[in-house]
Parts: sequence; C-alpha cells; structure tokens
Amino acid sequence: MTNKTPSPAPRDRETADPATVLRVFDRLEVGPVTLAPRRLVAPYRIHIGGKTDVTELIYVYETPVFDPQNPECRNLADMIAAQAALNYGLFCSQIRFIGTYDATDRAFLRDMAENTAREIFVKKFLEPNPFLTGEAMALPAVRQKKYLNAKLKFLPTESEGRFPPWRLWETDKNRHCVLSSGGKDSLLSFGLINELEREVHPLFVNESGRHWFTALNAYRHFRENIPRTGRVWVNSDRLFSWMLRRMPFIRKDFQSVRHDEYPIRLWTVAVFLFGVLPILRERKIGRLIIGDEHDTSRRTAHQGISHYDGLYDQSIWFDNTMSRYFQRKGWAVSQFSLLRPLSELLIEKILAGRYPDLQTLQISCHAAHKDGDRIRPCGKCEKCRRIVGMLTAVGKDPRRCGYTDIQIAACLKALAEKGTYAQTASEAAELLNMLAEKGRIPSTSSPTGESLPAAEILRIRFDPVISPINAIPVDLREPLYRIYGEYAQGAVRRAGQRWIEFDPLTDPEMVAPYPFELSPGHGATAQPPDTLQNTAYLWGELCWPDAEERFDEVDTVLLPVGAMEQHGPHLPLDTDAYDAEYLARCVAEACSDPKPMVLPLIPYGVSYHHDDFRGTVSIDNDTLSRLVYDIGMSVARNGFRKLVIINGHGGNSPALNHAAQKINRDARIFVCVDSGETSDVDIDRLVETPNDVHAGEIETSTALAVRPHLVRMDRIQREIPEFSVRYLNFSSKRGISWYAHTEKISASGIMGDPTKATAAKGEQMWTIMIAHLTAFVEEIKHMTLDEIHQRRY
Repeated sequence: MTNKTPSPAPRDRETADPATVLRVFDRLEVGPVTLAPRRLVAPYRIHIGGKTDVTELIYVYETPVFDPQNPECRNLADMIAAQAALNYGLFCSQIRFIGTYDATDRAFLRDMAENTAREIFVKKFLEPNPFLTGEAMALPAVRQKKYLNAKLKFLPTESEGRFPPWRLWETDKNRHCVLSSGGKDSLLSFGLINELEREVHPLFVNESGRHWFTALNAYRHFRENIPRTGRVWVNSDRLFSWMLRRMPFIRKDFQSVRHDEYPIRLWTVAVFLFGVLPILRERKIGRLIIGDEHDTSRRTAHQGISHYDGLYDQSIWFDNTMSRYFQRKGWAVSQFSLLRPLSELLIEKILAGRYPDLQTLQISCHAAHKDGDRIRPCGKCEKCRRIVGMLTAVGKDPRRCGYTDIQIAACLKALAEKGTYAQTASEAAELLNMLAEKGRIPSTSSPTGESLPAAEILRIRFDPVISPINAIPVDLREPLYRIYGEYAQGAVRRAGQRWIEFDPLTDPEMVAPYPFELSPGHGATAQPPDTLQNTAYLWGELCWPDAEERFDEVDTVLLPVGAMEQHGPHLPLDTDAYDAEYLARCVAEACSDPKPMVLPLIPYGVSYHHDDFRGTVSIDNDTLSRLVYDIGMSVARNGFRKLVIINGHGGNSPALNHAAQKINRDARIFVCVDSGETSDVDIDRLVETPNDVHAGEIETSTALAVRPHLVRMDRIQREIPEFSVRYLNFSSKRGISWYAHTEKISASGIMGDPTKATAAKGEQMWTIMIAHLTAFVEEIKHMTLDEIHQRRY
C-alpha cells in the first residue's frame, strides 16, 4: 500500500505539455478601478468557456490618500490593483489590465509575471505540494525559455492619454516606513530605526483572513503607543481563495489542509508593498524597509530549471528591482532591508536581547488563534518549532511571546526529530548544535544524522551579491553595524567559497554610495559642478597605474559629445557641450560603485546649419564619426565592454549612430547613443511651446538651473517656427527628419519660446534626465553582454 502518486510513463513525461494542464482560464480581467479618497475597488473577472465570474479586490485606508480626479493617483491605484493578478500567468491564456499603465508599468508587470510564473511552476508543481490533485501532481520538468502562458494586454479606460506627467515625488530620506507584520524581522527593523532616532512609520497591512492574527498583537501595541502607526485593510486573502476554488487541480478541501506554505501564490509581498505606497506619497516618506534576512536571497535550480527558491519577493534582487522601478517612475522611494547580513538566528538573538518588549509581540505562526484579548501561536507548525528552537538556543524564554511549557517541549522534540525545512542546511545545523550544547535536545538527534556547527551563522555576513555593505544608505551603516557587532561573533566577508574575517567599520565600502536615493543631494537633481563629490570616475584625472586598477573594476564608460554653436542672443555658445559633460558627470556621481568612467568631452559637433551666426565652430560628419569610432575602439582595447555616448546636440545624431554601429561591428561591445531618448517623453510634458528645439523654453530653463549667471535675460525673445506642412513640425509625432540652415527658419537663432523658461522647470528637467539615465546605466552596468542582448532569468 502506498500514498505516492504514480508518475506518468516515460513517453508521457517526455511529451507532456504542462501548459495544457495548467491553462484553465480563458481570460482574467483586472479593472477598471473605482477610486475614492480612502478606498480602491478593482473588479477581478474570470472568463471560462463562455462564462464569467467576478469578485472584487478592495483596499481601504484610514485617511484620504487618493484624489480620484488626479491621473497620478489613478495610475498608482491601477498598479496596486494589478499585483495580485501576477500570480496567475500560468493559468490564463490572457490577462487584461484595464486602466492607465505607462511603458514603465507595462515592462514591470510583464517581467514580474514571467518571473512569478517560473517560480510557481517549480515550487508549486514540480516540488511536493499537498494542495494539488489530478494530473498537476506529476508534471514533467520541461525546460523552457519562458513559463508565462498568459498574454498580457493593457486596455485603456476613458482617461487614456491622461498619463500623469513625470515628476519626482517630494520625499524625505529621514522618514522611514517599516512594512510591519508582527514577525521578528519587522519588529527588529522598527526597533533599530527607532533607536537611531530616525522618523519611523510602522505601516501594517490588514489581510482579511486569519493571517492578520500574526500582526494583531503588534498592531494593537503600536496603535496605542507608537505615533505614526498606520494600517491598510485589504481583502487579498479572500481573492486568493476565490481563485483557488476555480482551479480544478486544487483540492476542494484546501482550506482544511494544514501546511506552512500557500497553495499557489508566490507574488504576495508586492500586494502589501504597493498598498502602502499611497501613504508614503501622502506622508512624504523616502525609505521603505522590508524585513528580510541573509538567506532569503537564493538562486538555485531544479532539474535544470533556474529559479529563486520561491523567495524572489524577499530577496535583494526584489529590493533592487523595486527601487529601480521607483526611480523610473519618479517615485523617490528606496526599498531595502536592514537585515541582509544577518541570519534569522542572529535576528532573533538581537531582537530578544536588545528589544525584549518588542519580542513579546512576535507571532510568526500562520495558524495562530485568539485567546481572550491576545493572539497565541499554535505551537505545532514548522515556524513555531523554529521560533521556539531559536529563542531557546540564544537563552531566551519562548513563553514571553505566548508559548506554553507543553508547546515548548513539543516543539523541541519535533525539532530534534524532523528539523526545519525553511532554513538553510548550515543554519539548521548550527541551531541543532546550539540546542544540543545546552542539553535541550540529544546531541545525536539531527534529522540528517549529524549536527555540525556552522559558526558563520552567528556572524555578520557580507556577500558582494546578496548582502553587500552598501545595500543600505550610508548614514545607516555605521550605527547599525555597531549594534550588530554587540551580538554577533564578529564579521566575515565572502571570498570565493570561503568566509574571511574583517572589520566592516574600517572598510572603504562603508562610504560607498547607495545607488537608489533619488532625493536632492544624492545625484538625482542638478548641482553646481563644484559640489559633485568623488571624481575618481573622471578618465582624464587618473594616472596610468590608477587607471589600470580602476579599469579592472568597471566595464562601462560614458562619452559626452557636444557642440560649439550659437544659442540665440541669450545663451552661451558652449551650451550643448556643457550640458553633455554635466549630465555625464551627474550620472556617474549618482551611480553605485564601481562607477562608470567618464571620458573627456568632445566639445565640437556637426553644426554647419548654424554657420550663419558668428561663434559657431563646426566639424564634418565624417570627422566626428571617425573620431568617435577611434575613441570607441581604444576604449574597447582598454577592456571596456559598454560604451554610452551622451549626445548634447541633435545635429550629431547621424554621425554618432554611424560610429556606434561601426564600433559594435568591429569591437563587438555594447554601444548606444542617448540624445535624450531616455527622458524626452517626460520632459515634453513640462514644455508649453511647440517646436521648441533650440535655445527655447527647454535649453533656457536648464541653463537657468545650473548657470544662471551666463543667461542674458535682457536679450530673451520668442521665435516659434511655423511650417506650411505639418509633417515638418519638429514636435510632431509624425514629423520626418529634415535638414535646413537655421537662418532660413529663425533670424535670432532661437526656435522656441525662452520667455516661458524658469529655473524651477530646469531643475525638474535635470532631475528627469539624470534619474532616467542613471537608472539605465545602473542596469546595464551589472549585466553581461549576453544578458543585455537577450534577457536571462
């Protein structure tokens, strides 16, 4: 007699298509959202075989956070509503998002839907899952390029075209939101930030189901004692259960199955995280702290299929992805965990030792129950035996957070017999070793047959990939790492396969920039050149031995190219040259280490069309193209693999694109030309003037922001070109590229309206340009050429 499900025959396993079994919905539709100041309601419609079923995803806020008429609020609400749907890309032929989604939103949703589909396929169908029934219990491990079955469609609402203008949220980096749950990570994160005397906002997301029990003790305490505590109510648990009841491969009695994991979903944190963003926007909070430790960042493989072990939305890659998304959107929020260098055992030790009153609020059990006015843990699940084991191992009393003597004894007995499956092998081994040393379990009772200590578990662990020193902002590092050092057995950094002891407080990385801070003073807004900080990224300022050392660290280089030409009677001749070099320096300054190198400026460009105005110095297309080609080939010989040409003058584009093609052909490196493409769509929304292409509203505004002393305000005049053929308009989306001598179009050399220029507009424009180009460089900087050319999981 056996309980094992029979596997399909070998031939069936080889030919079976898992998508056939799993694609059970014709279409899932999300939206349109109904919005009120304190409420968001999003219909979720399932279409199956000509029948439609509908439910609603609802978020409710304690204070007004939305203006229903504001396009920015509607866009944010649409993105909040979309997150739960990303769990169902395996099961639908199509998912339709009805609302206002810009290109950044659509790219994010597609990437996360694909990522989640792969994670769910591996973790919920290839690995054992007690909630499954039928054919889905024995799917073959088919390696595919993509696992997303659904085609994502984005359908406009009546407000299509009313995309909000790109703007940087006004946030304060001293204001910290802790995404709070009542678990050890969020409790410790709150305690640490509060001790550092930073402004802290504990925000709880109240799930509609029993999972809220895990947060209830903490929420009640915080609500009564901690200012700025907030709560969002969401019925996501009901939505997830509603979807499960419509999946034929899920057991009908799934709600009665006792298990520590969800039946299907793996994109859960974002459902809560996006839900608190309206509060961050309203309160001007600049930092979003989630509570994830060292071992939640994992890359692994199952039968040749790479994945993140079901923990992507608890990993550092998730933090970085979200922070980059926020950058692109202009939402000046950075997301990170304070706890990346710590094991969960060390987290429990610090929490119980330093903040014992907070530790009494800890409930990590998803089967918790009410006992009078208090929530108590079940004392039977894997999480409970882990918590009891860790508290006992570090010499703390589990009764303080609700465990009874009987539960403690049962948890320790189960721990000795079964171990823990959520911890890494090294952490589980160290936990058992510590308990055995205290005489709380037999020393020979490891489920693996041995109990070997892993001393690094109780050390601060810095890994260059999953827990680098600069994974948190600079101002938090020294005080936090000092606190950790009081409880840890030293600090180690990974070198290959080994851990090496070192002192993080004396390490140069302690002052390395944090790459995701888009608030003023952190490289995201215009600054005078003399305020830029470290300039070791300037190619021309290095001695050759220093260059040799730096070039081994970085493979990305920026080449600014400008022009020396008339800019009307009011702007300096070097406007395009100055702007290109300034942008390149600001982007490098804002990037994380290792920063991209910045080559010396090429100040001359193809400007023959301005030759009728004195002061213009022009070179030939062939000359510029050849010069850039020679520079690019030399850069490649120096070992660089990514060249970003930053073009400050539109007339240079044909020559630069020609040179970029030749460099790519001959050196086989990545080469691109940015003539404003990364930011023009957002800058255009700030501009009132049509055909504003030269010395007008845009260029005068950016000059006023950084070089007001060189702008001759007494000479400003308006000269907006008008053409008899609409296809010749420079600002038309249907306009063709054409060429003419400027003097035939404008007697002053101006094409636009500089009278509408302001320094405030210029600061916004610089913010947009620097933020977008920094986000782009940050991404390619960390990629191999193979990853750039084709997306890799």
